[in-house]
Amino acid sequence: MKLISSKKMLLALLMSFAVVVSACGDKAQNSGSGGDSASKDTAQERVLTDALGNEVKVPSHPQRIIATYLEDHLLTLGVKPVAQWSIKGDGVQNYLQDQLAEIPKIPYDLPYESVMSFEPDLIILGGADMAADGKYEQYSKIAPTYVVGKEKSNNWREELKAVGEVLGKTKEAEEAIQAYDQKAAEAREKLKQVIGSRTAASLWVTEKAIFVVSDHLSSGTVLYNDLGLAEPKTVEEISKTGTANWNSISMEEFAQMDADYLFIVNNRGVTKEQLMKDPIWANIPAVKENHVYEFDDQSSWLYAGAIANSKMIDDVLSSVVQ
Repeated sequence: MKLISSKKMLLALLMSFAVVVSACGDKAQNSGSGGDSASKDTAQERVLTDALGNEVKVPSHPQRIIATYLEDHLLTLGVKPVAQWSIKGDGVQNYLQDQLAEIPKIPYDLPYESVMSFEPDLIILGGADMAADGKYEQYSKIAPTYVVGKEKSNNWREELKAVGEVLGKTKEAEEAIQAYDQKAAEAREKLKQVIGSRTAASLWVTEKAIFVVSDHLSSGTVLYNDLGLAEPKTVEEISKTGTANWNSISMEEFAQMDADYLFIVNNRGVTKEQLMKDPIWANIPAVKENHVYEFDDQSSWLYAGAIANSKMIDDVLSSVVQ
């Protein structure tokens, strides 16, 4: 009886010891797993240097992003901002409203109080001017703030790649650029068969002035670089000295416009037919041949990005290629 009792006691002690060892093992395993998780989170939080030389600690998975006037890039990468660029309360990037219609507006100059009210966890600024006069320091107190810089903002592909890097979506940015370039190449071949070496220009017509696009910015890059259309001498001369995306053209210069095709953004408040009746317009080759195509301020012609430029390509094809 004593032998049996001793065996039972020994068995009970062994079982208790096994439970303790198992519990310690689970605790160690859980502790190790937590350490790995923390390590992964730390690894995902990257420190990037922006265009101003600021070291920015970018959160691993930002959920509330303000990137005013960079919304084209965000949407291209599958990201929606917490607020969208606007001017004078109503003006927005109309061509993006199929995806941004429900997104609240924020003034284009990003007032500190407005930014703070949206509680962003990441702020991306296009140019250094938006961070000037102490604004960067103010924004940085709200959330990590990254400045892309003018060098990249004048090249939508580089700007998209920069935004992609900040958001950890470098691959998606590269794929979007490749898809766009393929679309442009296919369109270029179609247009070559129809237009050949004839010239084209893009104009922005307002109540007070006429602006011609720069040959290396905005829709100018689409027409001349991506689609391979020939550049009128008038556009070439203005682009040499003009510094903006769109540069005003005097009526004397406009009278010399040697474009066979015109793509105009009409903000004058009159019809295309009324514009064409002006004697100066009437002497332009594109007008004589009825090769004038009109778009309103809902279109993407005043903007740049994979979405904007893709829509421009669609506009050119639907206008010219019958």
